[in-house]
Amino acid sequence: MNPDLAKLQPYPFERLNALVSGTMPPDKPPIALSIGEPKHATPALIGAALQQHLAAGLATYPVTRGMAALREAICDWLTRRFKLPPGSLDPERHTLPVSGTREALFAFAQAVVDRARPALVLSPNPFYQIYEGAALLAGARLRFIPCPRDKAYLPDFDSVSAETWRDCQLLYLCSPGNPTGAVIPQHTLQQLITLADRYDFVIASDECYSEIYFDEGKPPVGLLQAAAAMGNTDFRRCVVFHSLSKRSNAPGLRSGFVAGDAQLLAGFLRYRTYHGCALPVQHQHASIAAWRDEEHVHENRRLYREKFTAVLDVLDGCLDVTQPDAGFYLWPRTPISDEEFARGLYARQHVTVLPGRYLSRDVDGFNPGAGHVRMALVAETTECVEAAHRIRQFVQSL
Repeated sequence: MNPDLAKLQPYPFERLNALVSGTMPPDKPPIALSIGEPKHATPALIGAALQQHLAAGLATYPVTRGMAALREAICDWLTRRFKLPPGSLDPERHTLPVSGTREALFAFAQAVVDRARPALVLSPNPFYQIYEGAALLAGARLRFIPCPRDKAYLPDFDSVSAETWRDCQLLYLCSPGNPTGAVIPQHTLQQLITLADRYDFVIASDECYSEIYFDEGKPPVGLLQAAAAMGNTDFRRCVVFHSLSKRSNAPGLRSGFVAGDAQLLAGFLRYRTYHGCALPVQHQHASIAAWRDEEHVHENRRLYREKFTAVLDVLDGCLDVTQPDAGFYLWPRTPISDEEFARGLYARQHVTVLPGRYLSRDVDGFNPGAGHVRMALVAETTECVEAAHRIRQFVQSL
């Protein structure tokens, strides 16, 4: 077996199951705020496209690089959404469909990391655990950049030394952040692109929450947008990852894409040809329909705005929590340890949340996720409001 498998830590939900094991929750309907799985209805246009193309799709091997029509739809969407210069994205060179961002974020490190020299991968902390597994199984060392409260939960890039930047081969970003919802501003993204040029590393920006935000006039900025604004219209050293799971409430479709630096994507395509994760043809047709439509995305945001307003009204004065910049998570501070909070809330109110320390790593004795819990407001509004009332009752009982 690959000895690096021994370096992988238990997934957060394994730890959560162990934490609440043996407790006897009250006889109330369970409410799970722990998993970021969208529960809003999947748009009918996705199902219709699947059904329309199912017969032909099942009879055809999918091509790894995806259908031309899908790549064109992706480039059109990126250009509109992030205000990129017309024609700056070539569907033949600048994008590849993938089986969801999780698969692609992992595979990308395997293709990019140069094992012939000492490899260092940088990740935010807290973070999506795929970044860690991807780095370790690519044979790289991992270094975490804290996202503390006094930095508005953004990665503290100022704490990274020049020596660390020199050793870096790959920098993972997550904006809007999981679990914090913090959005990295454009000027910071441009500083990172400058550092990538200076020290020769690749930026992999996980932007799968980019379409869930609260002010229609202020959509989160993206890495390609920041690159183009500084004249980097070949998107050198920049790759973004997007998905239909959150944007279109279609986590079961397993459809997303990578886009950016054409030279990097050429190498990634070669890797993926052997990796064998081509998106099924019928899923590609459904994805085209989704990327071409914005009406369902606007409605999705409206539902989240309504839900966040209602939940935060209930939690006001109860928990130290504010509305995030974007995404569908709340990241409140807890009045007791995050593990005690999560176990007690489950035991007394049958509500499940994820301790923040499970999404972070201890570095120099500090865990930036400790003292927080992640609450995924993915269920229908009535269920989330009910959960908020139970949380309030639990906190008042402490």
